[in-house]
Amino acid sequence: GDALPLQRFPPSSKQPVPVSYPAACQPHRLPARPLLRPARVCQAGDAYTREKFKPQPTRDLEKEKRRLQNILASGKDEVEDKMEQVLVRKKEEEIAEPDRFEELMNEIQERREFLEEMEALGQGKKYQGIVLTEISQKLHEMEIIDKKRSEEMRNIMTKAFPVGNKSNLQD
Repeated sequence: GDALPLQRFPPSSKQPVPVSYPAACQPHRLPARPLLRPARVCQAGDAYTREKFKPQPTRDLEKEKRRLQNILASGKDEVEDKMEQVLVRKKEEEIAEPDRFEELMNEIQERREFLEEMEALGQGKKYQGIVLTEISQKLHEMEIIDKKRSEEMRNIMTKAFPVGNKSNLQD
């Protein structure tokens, strides 16, 4: 039950060389029963000390310096200008609604593709009436839009060119 010897015994032709191990590698002898450390020993160690709080900058200081330089140089804050540009862009996007006529064209194309897929799967007769009805509704809506556009164009043209024969524009 003893520990192994720390020295190696070389072959008979060589002299014995003592082998020394670092203190960390040597096995520690454990006591037969665990010992409790007294409270003052625990408190003397680092277990009860708190790390000091080290605040870190919450904002980019270089960015703040550039911002203040711009304010002092031009009298305006770049952030405000950027916000105004973003608002203008959003308003332009809201004003520029997608063309309903183009949307209808895309929807009709999707309906046709769907019908072709169903026919390829052998379900064409089941969906043909429904899809053709939807397509005719879309075409009717496109005709209404076309009439409105042509009427608007006539009104614009008559206002822009009041001189001349109006009957030629309406034909």
